[in-house]
Amino acid sequence: MIALQELNGEQFVLNADHIETIKSTPDTLITLTNGKKYLVSNGLEDIVRKAIKYRQLCGQALQVVDAAGMRPEVAAFGDKAAR
Repeated sequence: MIALQELNGEQFVLNADHIETIKSTPDTLITLTNGKKYLVSNGLEDIVRKAIKYRQLCGQALQVVDAAGMRPEVAAFGDKAAR
């Protein structure tokens, strides 16, 4: 769960596992996997940082993958089994 702030200044907590997309429009629009949308005053980078921290605290650290679905450190060694 991550703490965010609505445009009117009220704070709320959002389950970061349900975030599908985040867009700056210029306010930040969060779309969840169920289609529900939240317009917040938090910046895109702030939300991403909070989501990463949340996953780290849960023991589910995010992994960066390239377009082929490989982790960069694995791709550098040419390990096609990691795909």
